[in-house]
Amino acid sequence: MNPVYHQAKFINSAPRLQDAPPDQGMEIAFAGRSNSGKSSAINTLVQQNALARVSKTPGRTQLLNFFAIDDSRKLVDLPGYGYAKVPESIKKEWQKMMETYLKERKALCGIVLIMDIRHPLTEFDWQMVEWCEHSGLPLHILLTKADKLNYGAAKNTQLKVQRELGKASIAVTIQLFSALNKTGIDDIHYILDEWFKFRKPSHD
Repeated sequence: MNPVYHQAKFINSAPRLQDAPPDQGMEIAFAGRSNSGKSSAINTLVQQNALARVSKTPGRTQLLNFFAIDDSRKLVDLPGYGYAKVPESIKKEWQKMMETYLKERKALCGIVLIMDIRHPLTEFDWQMVEWCEHSGLPLHILLTKADKLNYGAAKNTQLKVQRELGKASIAVTIQLFSALNKTGIDDIHYILDEWFKFRKPSHD
């Protein structure tokens, strides 16, 4: 486990891309449908209870939230998509902002896509997979709330998702994750370390 992530600090929340920190260094973005457990996953991997805002109301993350790992590396919490009870015009604004960030942000070096293991591969999830195909960015999937299923069922879901994503034209890595049981933390740290160049990529 790399302790550098535990030093993560909030930088700012950007309602628009022009309000984001300078486009330099490396950024890994966390995307996920509202209520997928995205904020909890971020808090768990940095071992802080309240770095990313957790809400009982799905869709509260409406801004691009930036967190510094060190001087040149950042995590970005993207707006949750789906359940939020907001006007359609606001949802379209979020989507436009996310698309602009994903297309234009030069510092972006990878996407972690959060899926509730009980509801994987939603329409939004496939949109993100397709965008990663077009951009050539690496994609890692966290199947969160794995504690809600027994281990056999969780592994079966993981294999099913892996098979479905075999249709995509990019390499996708997938893991089980539980913020409640703290399982899967070493696996996500391993991926982040590779993308952030804390270690050399493996060639297995």
